[in-house]
Amino acid sequence: MASDQAIPLTSQQEEILEQFRGQVFQEGILREGDSIGTDDWTLLRFLRARKFNINEAKMMMKSAQHWRKTAVGVGIDELYKTLDLYDYPNREQVFKFWSMFFHKTDKLGRPLNFEFLGNCDLPELYKHITPEKHWEAIIVMTEALTREVLPAASRAAGRHIKGSFVIVDLKGFGLFQFWQVKNLVQESFQIYQDYYPEAMAKLAIVNAPSSFAFIWSIIKPWLAKETTEKIDILGPDYQKVLLDLIDAESLPTALGGKCTCESAGGCELSGAGPWKDERLIQQTATNDTVQGSSQSPSSETTAEGPELREEGLPTNS
Repeated sequence: MASDQAIPLTSQQEEILEQFRGQVFQEGILREGDSIGTDDWTLLRFLRARKFNINEAKMMMKSAQHWRKTAVGVGIDELYKTLDLYDYPNREQVFKFWSMFFHKTDKLGRPLNFEFLGNCDLPELYKHITPEKHWEAIIVMTEALTREVLPAASRAAGRHIKGSFVIVDLKGFGLFQFWQVKNLVQESFQIYQDYYPEAMAKLAIVNAPSSFAFIWSIIKPWLAKETTEKIDILGPDYQKVLLDLIDAESLPTALGGKCTCESAGGCELSGAGPWKDERLIQQTATNDTVQGSSQSPSSETTAEGPELREEGLPTNS
């Protein structure tokens, strides 16, 4: 395996990786084709989260695999097939009261995950979507990061991209909203840390309210030390800091950038990024295949659209 481009592996870590790979397959924790990912980068995420302790990393992966089979009663694979992150009922209304989305990449090629929490209003949100369906959408968004978003960002960058850059805007967010979303936020962090380890490269908080010290005192104990070390709370000059890391054309205007995605209904609805570009290409290929088949009714070949994990496209598995 080629060494990790961000943090090269030591010879001891290379050896541990090979031992870990052999053991998770031998013990049936991992099987070829599992959607969690079977490549070295996936294995390294679990090893790094447990400081290269093989037994602890195996326990973590085993727990993640169990959760993936049982999540929301149907399992992750079935849920990901049935809920399209970019096209589900009342999606536009959902974003008015729960605005969290992937949008383009930073200068290092990392996917950007924006979260605007000032407009959070769960009572209003649940007039348009049930709490259960909302939770499913949150899970699918988390799954999309490792299944679709990071692999597409890596292909676009021409190198492996390890994690996302999360930007949380707390403008207008206060204790009223916090008590509403507290449980959801805690459960979301738990899923990220337990089942998608090391998938977040950096988190920046901007426009923190005066009540944030109290809010942070509640949130911080939920987080692993490794997670808190990736979090920066930016001051009044946050726009300059963000623009040093992100091209203005990729940063929404609400945060000091130039992007509006006006033709797509706004940055939050656009899904803009390499992952969306790949979907559009594949949808076009599917339509062309179906159209060609309909024009050749005598052909014995069935016209099935290409999977997102088409051979020749590097993926997370």
